[in-house]
Amino acid sequence: MGTATLEAPAVDAAVARRRRRKYGGIHAWLFALPALAVYLIFLVYPALSSLWFSFTDWDGLSPTYNVVGLENYINMPKDPVVIQALINNIIWTVITIVFPVVIGLALAILLNGKVRGKPVLRLIFYTPAVLPLVAIASIWGWLYNPDYGAINSFLRLIGLGSLAQPWLGQDSTALAAVMVPAIWLRVGFPMLLYLAALQGISQDMYEAATVDGATKSQQFWHITMPSLRPAHYIVLALSLIDSFKVFDLIYAMTYGGPGTATQVMGTWMYFNVFQYYQAGYGTAIAVVITIIAIAVSIPYVRSQTKEHAV
Repeated sequence: MGTATLEAPAVDAAVARRRRRKYGGIHAWLFALPALAVYLIFLVYPALSSLWFSFTDWDGLSPTYNVVGLENYINMPKDPVVIQALINNIIWTVITIVFPVVIGLALAILLNGKVRGKPVLRLIFYTPAVLPLVAIASIWGWLYNPDYGAINSFLRLIGLGSLAQPWLGQDSTALAAVMVPAIWLRVGFPMLLYLAALQGISQDMYEAATVDGATKSQQFWHITMPSLRPAHYIVLALSLIDSFKVFDLIYAMTYGGPGTATQVMGTWMYFNVFQYYQAGYGTAIAVVITIIAIAVSIPYVRSQTKEHAV
């Protein structure tokens, strides 16, 4: 009798656990369902539709189209504008990652020290990152104006009028001129990430290194840089993705010109879809951009997975 009485609570507990496992999973799915529905409707479905249209000759307007298989992808290497756009993308990616990351790290180290007005300086350096890209394009377009722009006016004022030129209007300077505001607005993001990471490094490590006779340079390379490794992964991965899908700034400042001097994959995709009515070909370019963005993000995702696993 006593044994049966003791076994009854254990049986009830087991039944309760099974019930929680059964209905707990259902409740979890119910809570996740709205977000999952939004994800499927606005992300998965458009992505699959775009992939499908990249295998067609759809013009973006007609209700009918023909399936052309891999023709759009085969024609891409034969398109000289795609090759130039890809080269411009690579140049853009390298320049707009290296300079903002180096400058952002330098500013973070500076602001991590004993500097007056840190909050104000952080605000000043980060403000360009939150400005609308159209506003940035308008500001720098005025600065680059060949007749009354501030840059050429300043050059004439100091006696260097021979250097004044149409910065956005010639092939030799257009891409570099657009990259300058891109660098300017991208400095704030790595600066904030590096600053947060620097504040997480224990000062005891620097004090111990100082006692051992390590110089500031040695402390930077052997303490600061290794400690910033997680921040490096985040900054580089996000900067790579953001740089390769660039569109807004170039479109607003040069419209891909002069000629095709500043065309990148994003602008050339836009022109094919919305101006040349080659939606199938333009969508194929978009798919290539997506694949490249996913590929460059894989090392970051793997590194984060390993860190969490450890």
